[in-house]
Amino acid sequence: MSRGASQPIEPTEAWIEANGLRHHVLTWNPAAESERGAPSIVLCHGFLDLAWSFHPLAQRLAAAGLRVVALDWRGHGETDHVGPGGYYHFADYVLDLHALMPKLAGGKPHLVGHSMGGTAASLYAGAHPGALSTLTLIEGLGPPAHTGAAPDKMMAWLESIDRVRARGERPMRDLDEAVKRLRAQTPELPEELARFVAAKSTEPLGEGLRWRFDPLHRTTSPLPFARDAFLSFLARVDVPALIVSGGRGFRTEDHAERVAALRSAREVEIPNVGHMIHWLAPDALAEAILDHIR
Repeated sequence: MSRGASQPIEPTEAWIEANGLRHHVLTWNPAAESERGAPSIVLCHGFLDLAWSFHPLAQRLAAAGLRVVALDWRGHGETDHVGPGGYYHFADYVLDLHALMPKLAGGKPHLVGHSMGGTAASLYAGAHPGALSTLTLIEGLGPPAHTGAAPDKMMAWLESIDRVRARGERPMRDLDEAVKRLRAQTPELPEELARFVAAKSTEPLGEGLRWRFDPLHRTTSPLPFARDAFLSFLARVDVPALIVSGGRGFRTEDHAERVAALRSAREVEIPNVGHMIHWLAPDALAEAILDHIR
């Protein structure tokens, strides 16, 4: 089957209960796993993103005959926000994925994570030997190691929580404003795709719109990123790993060391794109993923 996306493939939507939350899930080509016996591909989005953001990429993977699943993380898209007093830690995402995975795909799926979703996918893979077929990390080898004092970081978190709560909800005027904000972050984002993502990422608030993600995501993390612990998770990944970077994307200073911690890894760089590769180069990204899993 062709690897192109000449015929649009629309996903089915479902809401799945797992870990006490109602998770929004999209599935492209839902019958492919049972009909062809190939493992599914599970896509995990990044910070302040959502499952619909993978639509251009998922269409191309589905056009190649694969079943493709994407989830909204807790507090993103149409998945539940945490309750009062709750927060969003990497361990929470891993627990959600642990509870969701048996409901998302049979056998040993191919796991793909972008940015924050790549970090969570790495933690999941390191804690679940024998559970996956492959791992793909798109600009997703973890955040920089924290070099400051841990108490200062905790205090910065507390102050950021206070600011978000004091600020309250401030709606955007309309969809045009949401599109403008998306393109301010990623100027290369095509207008049509920006409007699609903005429409899926917002919901009504009064006479305007607000982003669907929980405002708590605008706060800083309370805990320093534990680099050595993360390396130990990477060392436990027991499946082939693909590292995909944008030519103008993000890399930590110790990027090479993180790649070397994986038992079996290869890198692909997609030129002339930044961090949001799944928006800006879905053809090249789909090709890299298909080559990896096959």
